[in-house]
Amino acid sequence: MTADPTGIRFTLSGAHSSAQIAQVGAALRALTVGGVDLVPRYRDDVPTPAASGVVLVPWPNRIRDGRYSFAGEDLQLAISEPKFGNASHGLLRFGTYQPVEQSDEHLVLTADVVPQTGYPFHLRTRVTYTLADDGIGVTHEIENVGARTAPVALGVHPYVQIGGVDTADLIVRSTGTTTLTMDERNIPVDEVPVGPGTDLRAGVRLGDTSLDNGYRGLERDAAGRAVHTLTAPDGRRLELWQDEGFRWAQVFTTDRYPGHPLAVAIEPMTAPANAFASGIDLDTLECGEILRREWGIRLVE
Repeated sequence: MTADPTGIRFTLSGAHSSAQIAQVGAALRALTVGGVDLVPRYRDDVPTPAASGVVLVPWPNRIRDGRYSFAGEDLQLAISEPKFGNASHGLLRFGTYQPVEQSDEHLVLTADVVPQTGYPFHLRTRVTYTLADDGIGVTHEIENVGARTAPVALGVHPYVQIGGVDTADLIVRSTGTTTLTMDERNIPVDEVPVGPGTDLRAGVRLGDTSLDNGYRGLERDAAGRAVHTLTAPDGRRLELWQDEGFRWAQVFTTDRYPGHPLAVAIEPMTAPANAFASGIDLDTLECGEILRREWGIRLVE
């Protein structure tokens, strides 16, 4: 029997909703509310495609040449994106998480980032998924269990949809006021105000655009949450929210998600691409300190 390349699948189930979490990458593999799929599914026999639902730690996105300096030390990460010569999507994208708590509607997974080439720091990560009637909430905790102050950034890579609706017909809205311009290696070279082709505040039909943009300056509610939406022609709305510690969001469309002619990822991030090198919004954790961040998805009908 062939093993599942995404590891053990953990199932959460409630009266009106259900979810599947993959052991590899602690990835949100499926989410259903009222029979409507909110995460695009993929075949059982393939590895997680296009980082679908994966937790990205201790950095999201890319680091140019895998090089950065921290506390006066020059460090070199392994190059995990050979095409562009970058270190990409952190160190636990293909890591195997272990369950420490599980019930019908609650799951806690944990994994360590151990000291290694280019990252001589030790982190203990904890991901908590809590199912709700209308969606799911996710809490991340990252603890520095090593002997050195550590640079840390966090991202997640969920793909979202409204099942039964062509993704091309969904209207995406996001409130970012600035976006990053990128070079040929997908590394930021400038941060500029949003404009034609990148401004999502009024809503854009996904079939009419192509996006791979990091956004900052997100509008926040009284609780500090930023909300991104996908709206179907019939008025149903998917909301993806992120807390104030997730300062950035990447919106990415692709025609390379298996089984789907178009897919969209909305990715909460605490810091942008290349933050280890630029220092922009990079967090540092002292020994014993814990970073806590939250996000979630809900369906509004």
